[in-house]
Amino acid sequence: VRRRRGIGASALVLAVLLSACASPDREKPGARRADVLARLGAPHSATALEGHRERLLYSTQPAGRRVFHLDFDATGRLERVEQVLTFARFSGIALNQWTRADVERTFGPPALVERVARFDGDVWTYRFMDGYEPRMAHIHIDLAGTVRQLAFTDDQPPGDDRDH
Repeated sequence: VRRRRGIGASALVLAVLLSACASPDREKPGARRADVLARLGAPHSATALEGHRERLLYSTQPAGRRVFHLDFDATGRLERVEQVLTFARFSGIALNQWTRADVERTFGPPALVERVARFDGDVWTYRFMDGYEPRMAHIHIDLAGTVRQLAFTDDQPPGDDRDH
C-alpha cells in the first residue's frame, strides 16, 4: 500500500509540473486548435472573427499580469498569439465608445471590480507590466455599460514602503 501511495503522489507531482509548463505564449503558429485546448484547457472566452476565424482568450487575472489572444484560421490552425495587457492596448480604448462587452472581449475578466464615490458605475482594474514596472489600468464603466474614463496607477506590492 505504501508503494502505491508513492507512485500516486509522484504521478500527481509530475502532472502538476507538466501543466505548469503549458502557457499560451509557448504555443507556435500552425498548432491545431484541438491540441492547444488539450494543453491549455478551456479558454476564458471564444470570439468569432471575420472569415470563419476564431479568437480564444486566456487570462492570468486576478493574480497574474497577462492575457493572451490566440487567433485561429478557418481550418483551426493557430495564426498568432498576442499578450494584450499592455499600456498601448489600454491606451487604445475609445472613451465614450467602448462598452463593457468590448473591454471583456479584449482584456477578459478584470482583477478587481470596485465602486468609487465620484463615479456612478464600476471601475474594472487590470494588473499588467509596463516594461519592468507593475502597473494597474482602471477602466470606469458607467451604469449604461459605456467606458467613460481610463486611469493608470503604479501597482505597489503589499509591504512595499518606498513611498513612506
